[in-house]
Amino acid sequence: MRTEFNEPSWLAWLSKVRIIVITFLLAIELVIVRLTVTAVPERAFISVIVLWYAISLFYVLLLPLWRERWLQARLQVVTDLVFVNALIYLTGGIDTSFNFLNPLIIIVASILLSRTWAYLSALLSFILFGAILELSYFDLIRSYSTSRSDPKFLQLVIFINLVAYLAVAYLASKMAARLRQVDVELQDKSGALENLQALHENVIDSMSGGLITTDLEGRITLLNPAGEQLLETSASAVFGKPVTHFFLDRLPPMGPHPVHNEVRCLTPSGTEKTFGVTASALNVPERGLTGYVYAFADLTEIRRLEREVRMRDRLAAIGRMAGGIAHEIRNPLTSIAGSVQVLAGISELNSDQKALVEIVLRESDRLNAIITDFLMYAREKTYKMAVIDLVPLLDDTLTVLERTHSGPRVEIVRRFAAESAWALADRDRIKQVFAILSNHALHSMPQGGRLAVTLAPAPDHWCIHLADTGQGLTPQQVEKVFEPFQSESEGGTGLGLAIVYEILQAHDARVSVHSSPGAGIKFCIELKRSEPPPRHQPELVQAAAAPTHHPNPPTAGVYPNGATSASVGTPGVWGTPSGVKHG
Repeated sequence: MRTEFNEPSWLAWLSKVRIIVITFLLAIELVIVRLTVTAVPERAFISVIVLWYAISLFYVLLLPLWRERWLQARLQVVTDLVFVNALIYLTGGIDTSFNFLNPLIIIVASILLSRTWAYLSALLSFILFGAILELSYFDLIRSYSTSRSDPKFLQLVIFINLVAYLAVAYLASKMAARLRQVDVELQDKSGALENLQALHENVIDSMSGGLITTDLEGRITLLNPAGEQLLETSASAVFGKPVTHFFLDRLPPMGPHPVHNEVRCLTPSGTEKTFGVTASALNVPERGLTGYVYAFADLTEIRRLEREVRMRDRLAAIGRMAGGIAHEIRNPLTSIAGSVQVLAGISELNSDQKALVEIVLRESDRLNAIITDFLMYAREKTYKMAVIDLVPLLDDTLTVLERTHSGPRVEIVRRFAAESAWALADRDRIKQVFAILSNHALHSMPQGGRLAVTLAPAPDHWCIHLADTGQGLTPQQVEKVFEPFQSESEGGTGLGLAIVYEILQAHDARVSVHSSPGAGIKFCIELKRSEPPPRHQPELVQAAAAPTHHPNPPTAGVYPNGATSASVGTPGVWGTPSGVKHG
């Protein structure tokens, strides 16, 4: 892109320099007048200076208003030549010390105007200077010279000044042409540099991955917008800080080639993320190593999915094996239970023997119930999906819980932010989910406490939270909270939360657990929202058959203050009978 000569900036520069020169001339001449004997008319000299000041200020004010720059530049050059030769006349003509001002005006004309105008300025300077000398010599105007020159000397001075003015015009125009060319080239280079810098910034800002650059001491010098989002901070907040402060693990060591590693980061919101970081040296030609570059991407979701896949495969294998074992156990168990019942009818048994028989029968029934629950848990099921209102369903579950609970006092708090919450779900299965989670909360508070149940709308789903004030769970318990047979309560089968997990998977819902020891447990359910059914058709029923063993298992993460969480949420197919004991 070609750039024109910046005439306005030169005119502004000339206006400032002119005022400085005028002030300098006034000071010099006043010193000369005060310290030496001269014929300079002080009042006339000061009047010319003041008038020149006024014209200069007028040009300064006129510059931003008058768009005809070329005409303004010519007018300023002519005005300066007139005032300069007026000063030359008042300071003695041929005896003046200010004859150097004409070459200065010629140089300025060469810079601002064309070469022709440089020669015209030289000729105009020659005409004005020569006219002053000639008119003063022949007494046509008053002479302020202190000497009387010979005519030949006078002509020689005029001729020498003509040659000098023309030489200055020639050299100044050559230099000005070169100066113009250099100025234009400099502007071209500056424009190219700005374009390159803008391109560089756009490339960095458009990156989907995070980018950090540091100096040799590891202090951050740049963080791109994607990195700001990943680290949940701003570039200004991290500038100048050591890069190691933002990661929990050691960054990849520097080497001759880029090095990749995975590190963890705890964001200001308390979320732990996993990043894949590639570190490389920042080498600048002719300067060598100037810093380091860290490119990083968020691998948190990928690692979560990998854990889910591993857990799914493990649960599927466990389910197949346990299903076969359960069938093999149930047949001899039935025989054992029947034989023991026959023995119990023998009257000759004493009290101790009868107690032992009762223990065997009771434990056989318990074992049979566990096997029955597990077989139904592992069996393929169908769901009757309909558009239902979650509010009365949740309220009924809590009402039954309040009326049937006989243990230590538990305060149940309802926080429903909507009068109706429509969702496509199996009414019995979702009610079973609410019942299992509510009962789990009661068992988590053996000394009593409070159960807060919240229902609130989100843009595309309903958020249902059940939070108790019980004992809480350890990170190890949270990690396996949705796995079968992980019960921590006495008498439970350990299948309750596993059933919750599979039912919500079948509904394409998400469930997460947030807990830490002593801080209670909070279950968070996200069910997709649905439009209310027409008034004449309160329920839109769809039958959905779903195979059981394709679950996406829970994953766990660490939360602030030692709290941990487990969450599930991709579609799966689940089901369970009602009335199953929970763990």
